[in-house]
Amino acid sequence: MDSTEEIFEEHLEKILKGEGLEVGEFDWAPEQLKPVTLRKNVCYIVSAVIFNSKEEVLMMQEAKRECYGSWYLPAGRMEEGESILEALQREVKEETGVDCQPVTLLLVQEQGPQWVRFNFLAEVTEESYTHLGWHERGALKTEADAESLQAQWWDRKSPLSLRGRDILPLIEAGIKYRQNPWFPTLQPVDLPCHVICQRLFLTFISSNGNLDNGDEDHLWLLLSNNKRANASSYSHLPIAVSVRTHTITWTALRLVQECMPSSHNQLNVNICGILGVQHNGRVPGKTDGVCFNTLVLLEHSKGRAGISSPPPLESDLYRWHEVTNQSLRAKMLQRIKEGSILPVHSLH
Repeated sequence: MDSTEEIFEEHLEKILKGEGLEVGEFDWAPEQLKPVTLRKNVCYIVSAVIFNSKEEVLMMQEAKRECYGSWYLPAGRMEEGESILEALQREVKEETGVDCQPVTLLLVQEQGPQWVRFNFLAEVTEESYTHLGWHERGALKTEADAESLQAQWWDRKSPLSLRGRDILPLIEAGIKYRQNPWFPTLQPVDLPCHVICQRLFLTFISSNGNLDNGDEDHLWLLLSNNKRANASSYSHLPIAVSVRTHTITWTALRLVQECMPSSHNQLNVNICGILGVQHNGRVPGKTDGVCFNTLVLLEHSKGRAGISSPPPLESDLYRWHEVTNQSLRAKMLQRIKEGSILPVHSLH
């Protein structure tokens, strides 16, 4: 194996572990590409699902006029210069009075690049436990301010006037993850990006149709042949910019249409989920973007079994790469087949 192949496989391993890679040039971007700016043309929301030992969930009572007195998970908009985790901890502290630490990203929701919500499973820090005392009813926030009226633990059975039922699936996801984590814990990675984009881990699985005879699945990855600065011949996972007029997850479909214009109508583009989230936010207006490392499975819509090669490409800017490293292929196939990926939901 040459050094280029080794580096490439190291990059794949990093992405599978939830780590990040620097974002360089884009393989696809709109003609007029402008950096995104928080609270001007993008809005990021953070929310926290936090349980106590009784499986009660931490709730806050709204102080905002339009939803005054109703209850919701601690949540709010990110502010300039914040990382995603800093925003999460600030919102929880302001609205409930406790310090928290994230366990994992639980779900990403989006309405296109202009609105993204990062939902976390989190827990109260040991310092808060020691300071507040677990069984003290008055330990949580009780004095109203502009952020919230109060906070309390909810057993999910007692009547409670909710601001919106959209939080119920988040709470259920938190319960499910605590009982049986279906993907590895995942935290945002501190790497800058000036737009919202996706690094597409676009896969195709094929076989010779003789699985009973011990034949194994073949795994293919779509790679870009676009040359990067200071790299004369470097294939990499495609990076595409998300456009405001479409959902973030549309980006993978657009890439397939570009690569396979004659056959894309016979293909299913399945967004499996997110392998990693990269964000920095330290320099307002310059690092407010997010790179999602997104796992995508391409399949024939007519269920054509026994196809031993991926769909033909009609662009020399891309190529199929068969993953022959046994360990790496096994990890990737397991993640795909078990759905062991952070979910992403488009709300359009």
